[in-house]
Amino acid sequence: MAEISASLVKELREMTGLGMMECKKALTETNGDIKAAADLMRVKSGAKAVKAAGRIAAEGLIGVAVAPDAKVGAIVEVNCETDFVAKNEDFSAFVNAVAQQVVQNNPATIEALSALETNGETLEKQRQELIMKLGENLSIRRFERIETQGKAVTYVHSGRIGVLVDITATEPQLGKDVAMHIAATKPSCVSSAEVPAEAIENEKAIYRAQAAESGKPADIIEKMIVGRVQKFLAEVSLLGQPFVKNADQTVEQLLNAQKATVHSFKLFTVGEGIEKKQNDFAAEVMAQIAMA
Repeated sequence: MAEISASLVKELREMTGLGMMECKKALTETNGDIKAAADLMRVKSGAKAVKAAGRIAAEGLIGVAVAPDAKVGAIVEVNCETDFVAKNEDFSAFVNAVAQQVVQNNPATIEALSALETNGETLEKQRQELIMKLGENLSIRRFERIETQGKAVTYVHSGRIGVLVDITATEPQLGKDVAMHIAATKPSCVSSAEVPAEAIENEKAIYRAQAAESGKPADIIEKMIVGRVQKFLAEVSLLGQPFVKNADQTVEQLLNAQKATVHSFKLFTVGEGIEKKQNDFAAEVMAQIAMA
């Protein structure tokens, strides 16, 4: 059996980015053949990726990227299992690479995105290697790409809330301010005209049921409902919201004052809609007692 030197282990580690013990084990299994060891580790990383795939990944990072001319922007969510891995530099670099590929290649699906290459390897292979290295399930969950009417502006708060805005404005800071506002208030659309009719009717039904208990006449109730709906539309639409830096001014008034227009935006929050596994230890103990 060939002697596995520290320098050989170091060389394999630099090639793969994986742990020293994993590198040494692979070299031992391949009798010191560094190429075979690297191939073996890729095979094992794929196997580990399959094994990890069943575990819930509800942490992660939001990544953004913008083309040099700011005419295309992208926002992505890549998930991991723990906040600890979300702070890892290699994971962060992978998220940024994913966002860049969305800008550059306009993939139609996550599968097509995963098949794209950067630095000579597909994103899927890089994902599997990261799973091997970090020991957690990692997944590219979603992405959006905007070909802008104005310019793409992005904002990411603590890696967990990301905003991509298509805005026409002469003052660059305005785009950043609007993106930060969206991250803080989380509107569902740009204007009240974009709120689905179904959502409005649902709100009306709730307000009508609440107002009916007041005993007021029907015509008064209808006026109350109109006022409540207007308030609802202002709360969920970007233009109707009070600007976070100046509550005396709506976002629409801010934009009009600077002759600016927000055409669209995308807002991602890490883990949004993912059901995290909750451990009810008290219930587990009670179940064990019942079985005893």
